[in-house]
Amino acid sequence: MNDFAVLNTGRKMPLLGLGTWKSEPGKVKQAVVWALDAGYRHIDCASIYGNEAEIGEALQETLGPNKSLRREDVFITSKLWNTRHHPEDVEPSLLKTLKDLKLEYLDLYLIHWPYAFQRGDVPFPRKEDGSMLYDDTDFKLTWAAMEKLVEKGLVRSIGLSNFNSRQIDEILSVASIKPTVLQVEGHPYLAQVELLAHCRDRGLVMTAYSPLGSPDRAWKQPDEPVVLQEPVFATLAEKYKKTPAQIILRWQTQRGVVTIPKSVTESRIKENIQVFDFTLEPEEMKSITALNKGWRYIVPMIEVEGKRVPRDAGHPHYPFNDPY
Repeated sequence: MNDFAVLNTGRKMPLLGLGTWKSEPGKVKQAVVWALDAGYRHIDCASIYGNEAEIGEALQETLGPNKSLRREDVFITSKLWNTRHHPEDVEPSLLKTLKDLKLEYLDLYLIHWPYAFQRGDVPFPRKEDGSMLYDDTDFKLTWAAMEKLVEKGLVRSIGLSNFNSRQIDEILSVASIKPTVLQVEGHPYLAQVELLAHCRDRGLVMTAYSPLGSPDRAWKQPDEPVVLQEPVFATLAEKYKKTPAQIILRWQTQRGVVTIPKSVTESRIKENIQVFDFTLEPEEMKSITALNKGWRYIVPMIEVEGKRVPRDAGHPHYPFNDPY
């Protein structure tokens, strides 16, 4: 079992990376240092997470000549935010990310969501009633600007995040540089079987975010099912002398899905990468995939006139109205 996926550019992408969404400033630098010490060679970032400058401090201390690692040893991803879809905003956004991360290039740059918010410096622009101010920039135009970043050597490859199958095909219909990766929510309750097959057919690698069901998400409801508490994980954990989290991460990596669990706890960071020393049996893999219930934990919610509603469901490019 390899511990990397091969992108359609021929480059290798480590199957396990450190997620940094919701990693608080003040903790994320240490988390990145611990991860690199523990053998992680893949860090997943995004400008909207608000912590790239601190991650950059960790990278500056660990990567480069006379440091513990070479820049080319570590795969680093970031993402273009929704207010920056206008083609003229794409390169400046990337340059800001590179400056914050203290890097000369990214291994992967993703369009974070298929829909755009109103241009400007307010990351979540809203109307008086609390609903979002959108922009209708066509993501195919954004993609053309992303391709220029590859041509300039600023990014090694480009990809998509939170796009559905139809939107991926729309990009492929115009792309001169193909997307390498689709990053989406993925865990046993949202196994993404159809979308994974769709990506494989088209030469994209899938990355799963919130692979353990994002237990620290902000809009958690008390009655929601908890994926880590499924009995099958306790059973398999006992059999393999692993934790339920390690069983879930193994299931994804064994499917060839890149996985980016987030943690700022040293013991968990170490634990999450110890998934390449055992193999689940085919029937065990099937029993985990069978837990799928199409359950999406990560749907941004807002209050509009006192009601909780999906923040972006009204946008024409909202991805989750399609089956996959």
